[in-house]
Amino acid sequence: MKTSLVLLSTALLAFSLPCTLHAQDAAAYPVPDEVIMVWPDGAPTDNGLTGDEVDYGDHVSNVTVPTLSVFVPDGPCCGLAIISCPGGGYVDVWDKTEGYSLADWYNEMGIVYAVLKYRLPNGHREVPLDDVQQAMRIMRSRSAQYGFRWLGVQGNSAGGHLAAMASTHYVDSLTRPDFTVLFYPVITLEASRTHSGTRYYLLGENPSDELVAEFSNEKCVTGETPCAFIMHSSDDTLVPVSNSVSYFEALTGHGVRNCSMYIMPEGGHGWTDRQFTYRSAWMKALGTWLEKLPEVL
Repeated sequence: MKTSLVLLSTALLAFSLPCTLHAQDAAAYPVPDEVIMVWPDGAPTDNGLTGDEVDYGDHVSNVTVPTLSVFVPDGPCCGLAIISCPGGGYVDVWDKTEGYSLADWYNEMGIVYAVLKYRLPNGHREVPLDDVQQAMRIMRSRSAQYGFRWLGVQGNSAGGHLAAMASTHYVDSLTRPDFTVLFYPVITLEASRTHSGTRYYLLGENPSDELVAEFSNEKCVTGETPCAFIMHSSDDTLVPVSNSVSYFEALTGHGVRNCSMYIMPEGGHGWTDRQFTYRSAWMKALGTWLEKLPEVL
């Protein structure tokens, strides 16, 4: 694959810090084969943000125009495609560190990989989900062009919340993912065990119990929810590991087959493109699961 040619709470600042620390070492990221406008004729919803998008090189903020950056394998596709929803507490999108950084790895497995730079909610909770559902429609319309049969959604941290929402709040067969990949995801928005910035920027300061339940993905799982591979570190101090555990238990409790959860004893948060003790282990585990997916989907 081709390689490279306001209000912030203390919790939110801490949330971004691990990504910042290891992102500074990344000199280059793969170049997408195609960048697609998600809403070329204008989105049906508005997040109320104004001004220009701010690009920091490894992440962006103030996103109002969503795009889908597609990375196509050099060889034949194995039948799988993935839309990645990077994290950022719903106030940033870490599109490079948690998106582009995995493109070569996926492409080497023959997987078509697309990174969604979604609009930030700014309290308009429907906006990110609108974007990922439209991205699903776009990718499915190009399945013959890219050569895939099954389309999954991936998410990291707050992007994991968005990916889990896509998996539990889909509206039809076009917007339902075939599988889900979750890195240290925010799953619940219950105050006692969520990431406070993610909850605040999606639902506002004092959301009702009904609204919290509606957007707590572990409460929205059914027997039709797609299977998932979930990864987390037990020493994650920003997003409690119970988020992943509760989603896995909800999936298996509803009889969803082919689910897997990989909990590592260390790694903290935001380790997608970071070298640490368990990097090769999670890659091997996820790679094996993806390799076997076409046999069970």
